[in-house]
Amino acid sequence: MTDALLRIHQFLPQSRVNGPGLRAVLWVQGCSLGCAGCFNPQTHAFEGGELVSIDSLMSQLIAWQDSIEGLTLSGGEPLQQRLPLLKLLRRVRQETDLTTLLLSGFTWDEIQQMPDASELLACLDVLIAGRYQAGQHLARDLRGSANKTIHFLTPRYSLSDLQAVPAAEVIITAVGEVLVSGIDPPGWTG
Repeated sequence: MTDALLRIHQFLPQSRVNGPGLRAVLWVQGCSLGCAGCFNPQTHAFEGGELVSIDSLMSQLIAWQDSIEGLTLSGGEPLQQRLPLLKLLRRVRQETDLTTLLLSGFTWDEIQQMPDASELLACLDVLIAGRYQAGQHLARDLRGSANKTIHFLTPRYSLSDLQAVPAAEVIITAVGEVLVSGIDPPGWTG
């Protein structure tokens, strides 16, 4: 895969539960971290999802930028596609005023050791880091478990902004698809 393509699971142009304000959300496809109890296992296979160009993603973000506050990147594991992710984040910073929030299963220390870590962190407003640990389930402040750390990399947001994010949302698309999202999405019974 080149750094001009990201393998994505889904792009949602508007969400209120994946970060402060109304945001676009990009779930990448592929994760090898294997966190027991992950609520998004359908994003783990590296051969799943769809390859999408950074240009295409930027076109969508630019089209929505007047009605959204920012972009949230989740997964899968976004940092396992670090080069195309960094290319996207650079362009978001250069071409828009959107804020950026990244949810990663890697710890802060692991991220610090990655090539281009300082440039990556300079493109983010908020980083939530650490593997999900079911025994420390939390489901608030955009953290799935209490061991996850929050890093405010710019002054654009604070903990109170994350605390104000609703826990879940249900979206019915124009074609009748039901999307359930958030840090504590409701389960289906039936």
